[in-house]
Amino acid sequence: MAKTILITGGAGFIGSHLVRLLVKQYADYNIVNLDKLTYAGNLANIADIENNSNYEFVKGDIVDTDFINELFKKYDFDSVIHLAAESHVDRSIESPMDFIMTNIVGTTNLLNAAKHTWEGSFKDKLFYHVSTDEVYGSLGAEGMFLETTSYDPRSPYSASKASSDHIVRAYHHTYGLPIVISNCSNNYGSHQFPEKLIPLFINNIKNNLPLPVYGKGENIRDWLWVNDHARAIDVIFHKGKNGETYNIGGHNEWTNIDLIKVICSVMDEKLERPEGESEKLITYVTDRAGHDMRYAIDATKLQEELGWVPSLQFEEGIRNTIEWYLSNEEWLTNITSGDYKEYYDQQYKNR
Repeated sequence: MAKTILITGGAGFIGSHLVRLLVKQYADYNIVNLDKLTYAGNLANIADIENNSNYEFVKGDIVDTDFINELFKKYDFDSVIHLAAESHVDRSIESPMDFIMTNIVGTTNLLNAAKHTWEGSFKDKLFYHVSTDEVYGSLGAEGMFLETTSYDPRSPYSASKASSDHIVRAYHHTYGLPIVISNCSNNYGSHQFPEKLIPLFINNIKNNLPLPVYGKGENIRDWLWVNDHARAIDVIFHKGKNGETYNIGGHNEWTNIDLIKVICSVMDEKLERPEGESEKLITYVTDRAGHDMRYAIDATKLQEELGWVPSLQFEEGIRNTIEWYLSNEEWLTNITSGDYKEYYDQQYKNR
């Protein structure tokens, strides 16, 4: 069935992989990609589909209420998949208000616009809110996050995402707005902004720069290939039950230091350096404030109810990821130099 779908944050890391998947897989869907194009939004991420007939890009800010209302009026969206968010914990510690505005106020603006546009009938409508495992707080050595785990956010970032989750659920219970929410573990893969651990360390190793490791590197994260996250969103969007939450994870836990040593080993191989050379770049730094010790997602509900399982083993995925960054030096150079910001003006400003 033909649909017009709004994807927010579709020029970002996860969003660009989702946009590409939906544009290529569903020719009868009109995909409208809304992105503010901040530091994390890069249209070069999806240059390969920008001329597809079922795709359109719109530059804008979800915090701008009037703009969002006009956008819904113009396109009369059938569904929203909401990924736009401030997402870097370190930035949230420095500038919490940016996270409050985008993640809470921006989400509420979208909910209000959807509610107003769909008020006559919620049939075949859906507001899909993409969230994070960080809303659940920190785990000890045992246990995993379930969909029923109580929220216990520890950073301004996770608190703002937890708030937005609660607001989405409130609109479902109060107004009957059809919603689903997914909470995903750490993603890795191509096109990730290099302030995040994996692309940052690949870039630093390539340039013989220090590898800053928080504390002793003992914090544990569950890692999932970004394309598998996009596949999971696709499945939940089409098959998820109204009002439900689905956890998405890779059952793939690594301590930061062990992960970094894997990256170092593969980089030594790819760059033809002596084994152990890149590990010499590891530098231990003061731990981040409020640093959660362990995240681990139990994705049993998603697997048993909707049939999703990860497609790629981590050992293969991390090699593919490293090879992509090494083979796309121009993309990485444009990101680290800031030149990627010119892409919008070159491609869209005069359209």
